[in-house]
Amino acid sequence: MTDSKYFTTTKKGEIFELKAELNSDKKEKKKEAVKKVIASMTVGKDVSALFPDVVNCMQTDNLELKKLVYLYLMNYAKSQPDMAIMAVNTFVKDCEDPNPLIRALAVRTMGCIRVDKITEYLCEPLRKCLKDEDPYVRKTAAVCVAKLHDINAQLVEDQGFLDTLKDLISDSNPMVVANAVAALSEIAESHPNSNLLDLNPQTINKLLTALNECTEWGQIFILDCLANYTPRDDRESQSICERVTPRLSHANSAVVLSAVKVLMKFMEMLPKDLDYYGTLLKKLAPPLVTLLSAEPELQYVALRNINLIVQKRPEILKHEMKVFFVKYNDPIYVKLEKLDIMIRLASQANIAQVLAELKEYATEVDVDFVRKAVRAIGRCAIKVEQSAERCVSTLLDLIQTKVNYVVQEAIVVIKDIFRKYPNKYESVIATLCENLDSLDEPEARAAMIWIVGEYAERIDNADELLESFLEGFHDESTQVQLQLLTAIVKLFLKKPTETQELVQQVLSLATQDSDNPDLRDRGYIYWRLLSTDPVAAKEVVLAEKPLISEETDLIEPTLLEELICHIGTLASVYHKPPSAFVEGSRGVQHKRLPARAGSGESTDSPDVSQSVGGATEAAPTVIPSQGDLLGDLLNLDLAPPAAGPTVPPSMQLGAMDLLGGGLDSLMGDDSEAMGAGLGSTPAVMPTSLGAPPVVGGGLGDLFDLGGSVGMPAGAYVPPKSVWLPAMKAKGLEISGTFARRSGVIQMELSLTNKAMSVMTDFAIQFNRNSFGLAPAGPLQVLTPLSPNQTIEVSLPLSTSGPVMKMEPLNNLQVAVKNNIDVFYFSCQYPISLLFVEDGKMERQVFLATWKDIPNDNEAQFVIKDCHLNSDAASSKLQGSNIFTIAKRTVDNQDMLYQSIKLTNGIWVLTELRVQGGNPSYTDLELSVKCRASEVSQFVYQCYELVLKN
Repeated sequence: MTDSKYFTTTKKGEIFELKAELNSDKKEKKKEAVKKVIASMTVGKDVSALFPDVVNCMQTDNLELKKLVYLYLMNYAKSQPDMAIMAVNTFVKDCEDPNPLIRALAVRTMGCIRVDKITEYLCEPLRKCLKDEDPYVRKTAAVCVAKLHDINAQLVEDQGFLDTLKDLISDSNPMVVANAVAALSEIAESHPNSNLLDLNPQTINKLLTALNECTEWGQIFILDCLANYTPRDDRESQSICERVTPRLSHANSAVVLSAVKVLMKFMEMLPKDLDYYGTLLKKLAPPLVTLLSAEPELQYVALRNINLIVQKRPEILKHEMKVFFVKYNDPIYVKLEKLDIMIRLASQANIAQVLAELKEYATEVDVDFVRKAVRAIGRCAIKVEQSAERCVSTLLDLIQTKVNYVVQEAIVVIKDIFRKYPNKYESVIATLCENLDSLDEPEARAAMIWIVGEYAERIDNADELLESFLEGFHDESTQVQLQLLTAIVKLFLKKPTETQELVQQVLSLATQDSDNPDLRDRGYIYWRLLSTDPVAAKEVVLAEKPLISEETDLIEPTLLEELICHIGTLASVYHKPPSAFVEGSRGVQHKRLPARAGSGESTDSPDVSQSVGGATEAAPTVIPSQGDLLGDLLNLDLAPPAAGPTVPPSMQLGAMDLLGGGLDSLMGDDSEAMGAGLGSTPAVMPTSLGAPPVVGGGLGDLFDLGGSVGMPAGAYVPPKSVWLPAMKAKGLEISGTFARRSGVIQMELSLTNKAMSVMTDFAIQFNRNSFGLAPAGPLQVLTPLSPNQTIEVSLPLSTSGPVMKMEPLNNLQVAVKNNIDVFYFSCQYPISLLFVEDGKMERQVFLATWKDIPNDNEAQFVIKDCHLNSDAASSKLQGSNIFTIAKRTVDNQDMLYQSIKLTNGIWVLTELRVQGGNPSYTDLELSVKCRASEVSQFVYQCYELVLKN
């Protein structure tokens, strides 16, 4: 008889009977009773009253009975923690049982009992099992450490279990290695900065050796761990790839995808001209194709991953187009994914095949699929120029079928084709106009209206067509209304005499009768443009449009890099980074692909460091040019020196969105992607970096705290000024200033409540600015701000925020929010805030750099009425990180040569002339040389501010 009999009891007083059976002397009866208890527990009955009786059954040699009791224990330990302590002795005993299965079972159960009181009793048994002679017990104990860490992380660290886990990576048994790696990866994920998995070539070698002999899930853990390693050079990268490649032929698709992830990542480091690189590309295609013969759900996961791979490296699958052709019995979700990949792989070589296939799909019965197929034909036309004509005639054939949804999709994509190839296919407009009446979807109506407005001069009855749309203006969707407004204004600018009435009508509908702010605003802008300056209106509205790009739906490159690092996980199916759908701290670590070999982005370059230390009298090096100011601004060292693409110095101002976001974006989330590895520090840094500079010219020892003349005076902090008057902020007054102390930039604020109500919930955000200043933490206003109360707050700032050139350069736009409203103000910070502590240049480097900067970049200033000698001036300036490199005296005039380095790597060199023996002459002359000459004026202001205060 089967176990189903345990689930079919209907007796009364069941608990009492079970209690008696559990305490029976007969082993068989006990076993039957425990099975009944487990059955009741499984169907949701509360059998926790039997806890002591079931725990008594633990003292048995019968493995099956032990398993059942442990199962009961796991279920009820949380609700009965005091009773669960009774079982601790048995665990301790079982961990020393001669049978390794029982030892492992005890350890596994210990890890599953999530009760704080018990955990410390489990440490000793766990320590023994981690060093057990049987690998089965060791591998179970490794996973138990991760579970215990989840319950009480501190305990695991104090007991030294993490070190034992690290030792297990060198275990002789591959399954133990795999489980140790899995456990460490799990723990490292919840503690991103712990550096638990300290991967080095020796460890990697052990993992690769274990890889061949693990179970499939063990292989996945090891491959995922390998994917987090960054090889030292392309040779190591190639060697790892060679040892991982055999995994591509594994039967388990998860192993295949994990291997693909490792290879995709390490290929980044291989030079493209390497023979092995081509071989690897060829080896990657067959396993991916094989995944497509699995069941539909697996196919879908494979296709989502292939979609990412094709965007990163289309060459892998460029000859495999046929496997992505749709089968009649594919589910719709597989069909749509295949279609997407077909378009990504479309090229001049295979376009005829693809178009024939797409035309076939457009006659299918599934509406969603047909729509996507028609849209795909349009995308092919835009992607492969040689096929555009064939695509347009295919679309016209489809329009002739008069199937409503086919016609509408065709019109939407033809609009895009017109934008890509202007003045080429406009002869088809007449055919499109015939189908005007059948359009009922907003996107299709908007596309048709755009076509009529854009080519109004070629359509005789354009005014009648647009007028027909205008009749039901208020019933149209916003998209159609906006498009109609623009189209009629275009028509008016092209045929002003015939359409004056029509334009009046649409403008009054948009501005007076509509409650949509977007529509009203656009209406008013057109109205004012047309009434004040029709010529300007023509230039704006009929301006030449930029051609649309080939692929509009490509994933943004930095996100694509991150997703490639997550191949084979949910992130690669959702096409979103883990931080977008994983709550809490887990999984939020951002991953990046390593830098390509030979790109000059290697983080450590031994030869440079050797040459600096070795050569005593090397030729002076010049701090390299960084292009215009924008290049400098983008050269912010926002990330650790992880290799990433450097911004070319040729990047011009036009490339940056100077209007983007504005103050509107202040209270929204700041984009994180902005700074990831934007720039690199200058190639050669002064050799004295990091050493406390000793300034020449009688300044004495900087660390002589006895009050000698040489003491730096400390950075000057301007007095607070009112930035936001109470009148403008509903009673909140904000005064402030900026300071730099011990290398930390601070915004010092005084918040005064001049209103009648209490203010709470303060928050602050900055708009993008020239040097990427951003709050390094929240605004700490810990107590409510009562009426007439003032609170002093110090806000630390970082320079890793988004960058946008401001006017003036040191302007900062700030938004402060409290429980009443959001208030905006702007203030200006002294640029000395950005002068860093390691700004002292070597003399030789200074000299060479001064000569190298063009004379046009030199600016001259006079600082009037300054009663300081050169030593006092030098000391004062050093307090603000303006370092004196050398001092010369010529004709009774002291000349100080000084260097400054800004947080974004800009170097400023200055010459300050001080009259030595003439007390009546109090003007100082300042020459400033800098590749980013926009900075010079602000450096002069800093000199004036520091020296006069």
